[in-house]
Parts: sequence; C-alpha cells; structure tokens
Amino acid sequence: MLRSLLKKRFEKKQELRIALCEERICFSGGKEVSLERTGEPANWRPALEALGRIIPAHKGDTASVILADQFVRYALLPWSDTLKTHEQWLALARHRFCAIHGPLANEWEMKFAETAPAGPRLACAVDRELVEELGTQFFSNGVRLASVQPYLVAAFNRVRHMTGGSCWMVIEEPGRLTLALFLRGVWVAIRSRRADEHWRRVLPEIIERESAFLGLEESCTRVIVCAQDPFDVAEHADFRLDALSYQDLAISAA
Repeated sequence: MLRSLLKKRFEKKQELRIALCEERICFSGGKEVSLERTGEPANWRPALEALGRIIPAHKGDTASVILADQFVRYALLPWSDTLKTHEQWLALARHRFCAIHGPLANEWEMKFAETAPAGPRLACAVDRELVEELGTQFFSNGVRLASVQPYLVAAFNRVRHMTGGSCWMVIEEPGRLTLALFLRGVWVAIRSRRADEHWRRVLPEIIERESAFLGLEESCTRVIVCAQDPFDVAEHADFRLDALSYQDLAISAA
C-alpha cells in the first residue's frame, strides 16, 4: 500500500495540452470553452483573454499549445544549396511572406524546419504579439510552456505513419480548409481556401482543382481528413480515405 501511494505521489504529471482556436479552447482531459466569434478574421485576442482566466488553476503544470491554422501562415521554401546558415534561410522566409502578404509580415514571428534532405523548408509565421502574450501569460501564472506548434505541423507528426509517403491532408476549421500535399515523402504544397458546409460532398472536386493547379501528372488518392464533426469515409469510394477528429488530434499526446 505504501509503495503504491508513493508511486502515485511521485508519478510524473501528464503534460497539459491546449488547442487554441478562434471559436473555442480545448484541453486534454475533455474540457472545452466556447468563444463568440468577433467577425474579424483570425482574431486571437478573445481566446487569449479566456485562456488567461483558466491557466491560473494549472500553476506548476507543464503545457503545450496547438495553434489553429487560422492563426498561422505557411510557405514552402524551395531547396537551395547556396543558403548555408539559419539567418539566410530566415531571410528567405521573411522575403517570401512579405512578397505574399506585404509589410505586415515584418510583425510576424517566423520559424522554419527541414522536411527532407535537400528538400523544401516548411516556414510558419504567427503574429509576434500572440507568441509574446502567450509566453507572458504562462510565465506569470507559474505554468511551464513546453512548446507552441501550428495545428498542421502537430497533426502531420501524429499521422506521418499513416501517409504511406504520399498523401493529401485536409484540415477543417470554421469556414476554411487547409490542404497539404506530400509526394514520396516530400512536402509539395500547402494551400488554404474558404469552405462552406457542403465541402464534404464536393471534396473530390476540391482535390481535383488543387491537383490541376499544381500540374500533377497523376492524382494522389490517399487522403487524411481532420474534421470538426464526423466524416463518412464511405462517401468517396475512389479515395483511400481516413477521417480523424480535429479536436482529438490536437490534444492527444504525440
């Protein structure tokens, strides 16, 4: 009995996982907080304000945060053997985001990661103020912030073993889809597009249009969907399709 009590007392605490979205905050353990949407695109402030009222109860814990893709911008940086240093790759990322989004991109925190040897770098950009306020909230409330990851990156790391090397990932968030394509183990494209409530029915057409835009010689029929609500995989027999819960994927341990 004593040994059992000691084991429970000193057992390592499970890390708290938090999915931060515009319309809700999800916590490992099943807790969820709904938020009112402001109508402003990618407005993260209400979520941060709500989180600030919750995390004091987790003083002493360690937490990881998953940011919804609605708060993140992505770009693939083509491989270049002329870029040798971290600073050079970061300069390319900043140039790419500024070319797409304008001078506003100078206010973003940017990170990039290798995806394959001599393959493209995956660059992510988030409002610098969001990152700074997250860090301040956790530090001031005595909660250790172990990591902050974009949803697409966290989800891919969890389903990598399911892709077979070539796969479309389709991530649903309110009013939008993020589509990422991997071919033979290499990231090929990341695109975001608006979506209405009928997107499930027209998913084959969406993928066909994206494939045509990319000039693919052969369509990729392996698809992993991360959906907000149940998705009927039998609806599209021409695809090798798996459907996963957006929320479960966000807050499950790696």
